[in-house]
Amino acid sequence: MFRQTFRSLAVRNFRLFVMGQTFSVTGTWMMLVAQDWLVLSLSGDSATQLGLVTALQFAPVLLLTLHGGTLADRWDKRRLLGAANAVAGLLAALVFLVAVGPGLRLWHIYVFATALGLLTAVEAPTRMALVGEMVGVELLPNASALSGAYFNVARMVGPALAGLLIGRLGAASVFLLNAVSYGATVASVALMRECELRPALPHTDRRRRNSGVTAGLRYVLRRSDLLLPLALLAIVGTFGFNFQLTLPVLAKAEFGTSPASFGLLSSALAAGSLGAAFVTTARVRRPTAGVVIGASVLFGLCEIASGLAPTFALTLVALTATGFGAGYFAQATNHRVQLGSDGRYRGRVLALYVVIFQGSTPLGALPLGRLVEAEGPRSGLLAGGLITLAASAVALMCVRRSAPPVYRLTGAVGDGLNTLHGRHPGHVRRSVLRGTQRAGGAAGRRGRGGLGGRLRGR
Repeated sequence: MFRQTFRSLAVRNFRLFVMGQTFSVTGTWMMLVAQDWLVLSLSGDSATQLGLVTALQFAPVLLLTLHGGTLADRWDKRRLLGAANAVAGLLAALVFLVAVGPGLRLWHIYVFATALGLLTAVEAPTRMALVGEMVGVELLPNASALSGAYFNVARMVGPALAGLLIGRLGAASVFLLNAVSYGATVASVALMRECELRPALPHTDRRRRNSGVTAGLRYVLRRSDLLLPLALLAIVGTFGFNFQLTLPVLAKAEFGTSPASFGLLSSALAAGSLGAAFVTTARVRRPTAGVVIGASVLFGLCEIASGLAPTFALTLVALTATGFGAGYFAQATNHRVQLGSDGRYRGRVLALYVVIFQGSTPLGALPLGRLVEAEGPRSGLLAGGLITLAASAVALMCVRRSAPPVYRLTGAVGDGLNTLHGRHPGHVRRSVLRGTQRAGGAAGRRGRGGLGGRLRGR
């Protein structure tokens, strides 16, 4: 069981990648907690200002990640990832130098958040596409789930450590540690063996005409099986995944807790997502649309429960369940999109996934910030859960309407038609089945044993 769960770690390059990313992402989550706490302290607990910082951080992801995915498909992903992390480390060091002085202002954080968003637009699709090159298609579901596991370990440990450090050493210390943590990713990609990577295209073919943003969008638009989960993710990401906005206000305004307790709320959410990541390591094939929709329903219900929890302790429990629902939904969507994509377009498809997953956040941050400021922090969680349930219902109706009719067939002819049904376009399948029904009806009139007696609509 243990060996099966961690089977992709047998690949040396992926082991190095996971070790570097665990340290780096832990530092990033620590920095995000410190950043939010500084914004609330400098703005007098303004949810609107916190929403503005969130929007500034994620707006570049929304606008530029598709171009970042194009860079990932054209250039060496390993070197691109190392360069992005090196620049991010320099930015965090600059914020530390400003924060230790007496002149820290909100606009400093605005600039840093925007610059970090620009780097994320390149780093995120590059990092996700590099995983496939390290482990290959056969280990991709397991490696993707383990990537979610280290991300959630970092999201669980990082905020808790940040809460302790902010209370004892101040927020500036967190930015310094984050600057150092980026070096772990830079070192890990430098130590990888390039000869063991499995690029989808040779280096000489990466700048072909089909490597542009438009070609990637056309590819996705032709694939309805990719469009539906991405559309559902857009709605859930916009209104349901704004925890960076709702949790700080919930901790400070609703429960009046310390920075350490605020870190516990984020850690509870991450603990649930970590459990979902380990559950999905057992996945070996592409999840169905029904799995994706069912996961979104689970997440919506749990988020509503988090908004209704009356005490801090019950909120921790509800947020753990919410984290599990969010993690399972994110992994199911990621696996359905990534395992259904042509390797030549994977960087751009994953860039679109990142645009929707992270870039949709600023679309909901400002209106949710106003809602939370007017109605209280619980309203943000309740609104996110209700909108998620509504979107899930619409997605389910779309799947049912687009599903072709299924027929129960027996015998050798039935096996052949079932195979044809799964491999040919819908209009061919329908014409073949209509012809089979007509032939079966004639045979059925001639005798009970004909094909018509064995064809049943379902």
